[in-house]
Amino acid sequence: MQIAAYSVVPAEKPYFKRWSKEHQVEVKLIAAPLSQATLDEAAGCVGVCVQQPSALGDAAFYRRFAQMGLKYIGVRSAGIDFVDLAACQKNGIKVTNVPAYSPRAIAEMGLTQALALLRRLGEYRAEMAQGKFSLNPRLISNEIYKLTVGLIGLGHIGGETARLYRALGARVIAYNRSHKIQYESVVEYTDFATVIAQSDIISLHTPLTPATNGMIGEEEFRKMKDSAILINMSRGGLVDTPALITALQHGQIAGAGLDTLANEAEFFRKDVPVDQLPADYQTLAAMPNVIITPHIAFYTATAVKNMVNIGLDNIYRQEIKKN
Repeated sequence: MQIAAYSVVPAEKPYFKRWSKEHQVEVKLIAAPLSQATLDEAAGCVGVCVQQPSALGDAAFYRRFAQMGLKYIGVRSAGIDFVDLAACQKNGIKVTNVPAYSPRAIAEMGLTQALALLRRLGEYRAEMAQGKFSLNPRLISNEIYKLTVGLIGLGHIGGETARLYRALGARVIAYNRSHKIQYESVVEYTDFATVIAQSDIISLHTPLTPATNGMIGEEEFRKMKDSAILINMSRGGLVDTPALITALQHGQIAGAGLDTLANEAEFFRKDVPVDQLPADYQTLAAMPNVIITPHIAFYTATAVKNMVNIGLDNIYRQEIKKN
C-alpha cells in the first residue's frame, strides 16, 4: 500500500515518517498542493492525504483521479470545502477529515487575538512608533470578565473557545443549529441576531457552505456594537471582506482578529513580494486594530501530529477493512 501526502511542510515530516514506519506503509511526501498538475505524483497510490486552502480541481480532475485507481481523499484538517463532494460521490471517491485534531490550539489563538485587540496593543504600538507614550483616553480598555462573548457555531473548536472565555469570567452566549448539552455549563444558547447585537467579542466557528458564505456582512456590522471585536478562526468566506473594511474604517466595530481570509489561497502558504499582495489584505494589515495571521491557528506540535496520524489512519483503516 502507498499513500501520497501533498502540501507537506517540514514540521509534518517526522510524523509522516514515524507513521509510515509503524504501519509499514509507504507515504510519498510531496511539498506541492494537490492539483491537476501534480496528480501524476500519486500514481500507484490508494489515496491522497491533503491539507490546503485551494480547490483540488474541476470535474475532469476527479474523473482522472478515479481513473488512476485512487480511491481516497484523506483531508488532514476539519474543513473540506476545497473538495467537490458531489464529484467525489459521482466517481466513487471516499472523503474523510479530521474533525478534532486539537480544538484547543485554535481556541487559544482566537483568545490570544481577542485579548490583544481588547487591550488595544496594536494601537498602542502605533502610538509609540510616533513617540507618544502618554495615556490616551481613546485607548482605555475593558476587562474580559465584564464582557459578553458571542459564538457562532459550537462544534469542537467553538466548545473549547467557550470554556476558555468562561474560565476567564466572561458571559458566553452562542448560536448553533443544535443544542449541545455538554456545553450547557459554559454557554447560554440564543439566536443569531442576539449574538450579533449583544456581544463584545464575536467569534466564528462554523463551516463554510453556500448558506454561510458571507454570513457576516454589511447588515450584520451595522447591528454590532461599535466596541465589538470580530474573531474569525474558521473560514475567510464567512465574512464579506469589503464590508469588514468599511466597518473598521467607519468605526462600526472596534477591531478584527483574522486567521483566515476569503482570498487566502492566492498568497497564504507562499512567499509573495509585498507589492504583489492583494489590496484588501494590505488595507487590513495596515490597520492597528486588526490582527492577521496566515491560517496558523492549528500550528502546534500536538495538532500537527494528530492531523498527520488521523488523516493517514482514515485512509489506512478503510483500505484494510475493504481487503
